[in-house]
This record gives sequence, structure tokens and C-alpha cells, in this order.
Amino acid sequence: MMQRRKILVVLKGYPRLSETFIAQELLGLEKAGFDLTLISMRRPTDKKRHPVHDEIKARVIYLPEYLHEEPLRVLKGLIASFGKPGIKALWKRFLKDLGRDVSRNRFRRLGQAFVLGREWPDNGGWLHAHFIHTPASVTEYASILTGVPWTCSAHAKDIWTSPDWDLHEKLGSARWTVTCTRSGYDHMRTLTPRKDAVHLSYHGLDLARFGHFAGARSRRDGCDPADPVLLLSVGRAVEKKGYETLLRALALLPPDLNWRFEHIGGGDKLSRLQALARELGVADRVTWKGALAQEDVLEHYRRADVFALACRIASDGDRDGLPNVLVEASSQRLPCVSTSVSGVPELLIDGVNGMVVPPEDPAAFAAALAALIGDPTRRMQLGDAAERRVREHFDHQASIDQLGQLFEEEWRKAS
Repeated sequence: MMQRRKILVVLKGYPRLSETFIAQELLGLEKAGFDLTLISMRRPTDKKRHPVHDEIKARVIYLPEYLHEEPLRVLKGLIASFGKPGIKALWKRFLKDLGRDVSRNRFRRLGQAFVLGREWPDNGGWLHAHFIHTPASVTEYASILTGVPWTCSAHAKDIWTSPDWDLHEKLGSARWTVTCTRSGYDHMRTLTPRKDAVHLSYHGLDLARFGHFAGARSRRDGCDPADPVLLLSVGRAVEKKGYETLLRALALLPPDLNWRFEHIGGGDKLSRLQALARELGVADRVTWKGALAQEDVLEHYRRADVFALACRIASDGDRDGLPNVLVEASSQRLPCVSTSVSGVPELLIDGVNGMVVPPEDPAAFAAALAALIGDPTRRMQLGDAAERRVREHFDHQASIDQLGQLFEEEWRKAS
């Protein structure tokens, strides 16, 4: 009988409110019978947790986030590394990488790999990285050091902000890599001769957690100052989410339309966005809710009228893959307005199950919002179509099944 291996899953941080798609995948793999231990490169900074985090049974091991904070642990890892089978190969690879990326970060990943290689929790038999940038660096180094094979889930920022040489190296050594958008999939396949080792797998949504919303949607049309149309967005206040574009679009809406806007999420640019809202004269219609747990976000989806996310490509190349919040909102019959960036058009078809406009175009975004604000019947048509598309094509169980098959196939070969 084929023996399943303990999987050590390397994460940048855990738990994180903004990464529910990772948490639901971990829970799905556990429910499918996979044995996981989570290796986090950072301790949590969020004050809240989603319910899904409490359902995950895997224990969490935290590596030293900065090597100088736990020097003895790092030193023990370094000393132990000289007895590992891949130490010469690892130093050769590290020096090659260092020649192309002279940074403290590069040394930090090596040190974290040494710690992981020495402590090696729960007799792990497989390594899997979430994100192909820094978590995959630690994972690949640990794999070279120990000889334990590794695989990777790549997402968005990690693909688009990593240099091509780095992606080429990792795609060449990972047993396989999955990613969640067609654009990321196509890009990575151009960087490796092992095209069959790159797989497209939409992470989808746990539809049991986001059940059908049978409640009535409002008939607000923006005419009544006492009952304005409710616009909602969920996302961190970072450049790629395009909140500057969204606020400028709100400022361009016709003055006779009555609306209010709620934002859910944290992020380092929140105070700057609040200042911009005041500058644009819309601050009195905007409510900043901060980060909320998943059940609270679900309630906001159900009482909003339009969901808005003005995705863009950031100055450093960072961009969303397929934002999970668009899938979540669509699952609740909430019509979405977004942009034609990365994986968004793989979910939203303009005029069919949502509105899609060019990125960084406040006027186009405002026109799409105004059209939906004034037309509750159209909102309901798009919302119903959005839910159908999610429930037919974005059930996360399909992704769990695909990942499970990939793992099982590797272990079948090994046995």
C-alpha cells in the first residue's frame, strides 16, 4: 500500500487574515487525509483570526524571522548542516544566487533553511511552499540540504516581482508548481523547459462557508438621500488594489446620485487613502472598517449593493492574481466592478456577470459604478449570473482534488 508522507508546508506568515485562500486549502488537504505541519517564516501580526484557522489541526513551527533575534538557534542549524547530504550542493547554489542577489534577505533565507534542516519537525517527508519568492527560497534550500523533494504553489506578487532567473531555477528544481491564474501560468511556462511541471489550479472558494444568499437585494437606485446605494470593497490598502483610482472614481459620480462606500481591510496606505478621500470631498460618504473576520465580511457582502475593486499593476510589477474577494462577493449574488488585470477577466465577463473596465481609469470606473447604482434590476441580473459562474467553476474542492492527485502521483512514483 502506498505510504503518504508528512508534508511540511512553508508559509511567509501564519495565520493571516488576507490569505483565507491558503487557510481553506490547508483545511481542505487535512480533510482529504493529508498530514501537515506548518512552517511559518513570520509570526502573526493580525489581531484577529478567521474561523477556518481554528479548524486547522496542523501544528505551527515558527522559524527565526530575523537571524540576529535567535543566534543560538541559527548557529546550531549551521553546525548541523555540515552533516547533511546536500551541504556542498547548497553552498554552490547559494553562492550562485548571491552573485545575482547580494542582499541580507538572501542570507536570511539560508539561515532559515539551516534551522529547518536541523529541527526537521515531525519527520517530514515532503516540502511544499506557498509563494514562489521567499518561502520557496527557504524551501528549495532545505530541499537541497536534506534531499527531501519539494513542490510549490505560486500566486501573484511572488510571480510578478521575482526575477526571471529566480523563477527559472525554482521551476527547474521543484517537482511541480501550481498557480491560480492563466496569466501567471502562461508566464511561468515561458521560463522553464519543464512546461508539464507547471499546472493551472484556481483555488476557488469553500462554498459551504459561503452558502447561497436567498435574501432580497435592495431596490435602491441612488435617488433617495435617506437610503443611499451601498458600495463595498474588501482589500488591503496597498498599491496594487487601486484604491486611489476607486476614490477618484467616487469623486466623479454624478452629484445627484446618493451612495455611501465601506472599505474593509488594513494596510500601510490606509491613512494616505483617508487623506485623499478628504481632499476629493468624499470623506463624509466613506467608512473605513479596518480588518474584519470572515463571518463579518460575509454579512457585509449580503447587505451591500455593489462590490468594487480597482486592481492595477503596481510600480514594482506586483499585481493581484484572481482576488478571492471577487469570488466571495460573486458567490453572494453581489455584482462586481473591477479591472482587466491579471486573472480578473477569468472570473468576470464584462456585461455578463460583472463590469470590467481598464485599470487606472477613474472615469471608466465611475461610469460602471453609476450604471449599476441607478439600475437595481441590472444589479440583480449580474449578481445572479456571478453566483452561477462561481458555483459552477470556482468550487475550491476541485483545486483540493487536483493538488491531492499531484501529491499522490509523486508518492506512487516513489513507491
